[in-house]
Amino acid sequence: MHPVILGDMSENSSTFDGRLLIGASGSAAVALLPMFVSALRGSFTGTITVLMTYTATRFIPASTVALFADKVVTGDDPATFARENHQSLTAENDLLVVLPATANLLSAAAAGAAPNLLTAAITAAPAPVVFFPVMSSEMWANRAVRRNVTQLREDGHVVVDPAMAPRYDVAAGAFVESPAPPAPPRFVELVREHLEP
Repeated sequence: MHPVILGDMSENSSTFDGRLLIGASGSAAVALLPMFVSALRGSFTGTITVLMTYTATRFIPASTVALFADKVVTGDDPATFARENHQSLTAENDLLVVLPATANLLSAAAAGAAPNLLTAAITAAPAPVVFFPVMSSEMWANRAVRRNVTQLREDGHVVVDPAMAPRYDVAAGAFVESPAPPAPPRFVELVREHLEP
């Protein structure tokens, strides 16, 4: 049983189906992942598997994410390696989206590096991966990050330009404008677009 849907999804009452793999990398923004998965539940009738990096699980426990997803994979248990690896995860899902996608994750993906299960899945994905970057304004404007975004797009992936939105900066002790993923309803629209080309 899934929790109550957050937000009003009445604008788009038609449902869509598929098998969705959401990769979650290590950013404080991963704490908002349940909100995005809940928004999906308003119209998405397929399965949702979340693949979390080790750092992502430091921000939000996998057990919390499991309350919202059909399955959560962390790669922590060697007993699961044979059935929950980069090949099987990408083969049994129709689309891989990465939310949040950190600068570090974008760099590894652009280079074709596979230092963890999520980046290995990105490298093995047969279909284009959809990245939702989340980072500071300074990082998003950095030339190396921009090169990585360009490379990913040239490789056929989709990098969704983040929207500027207020976020609380712990170091500054204040709200600052910074790149953020789209609002949950827009996230759902983009997932639908890429699952139903």
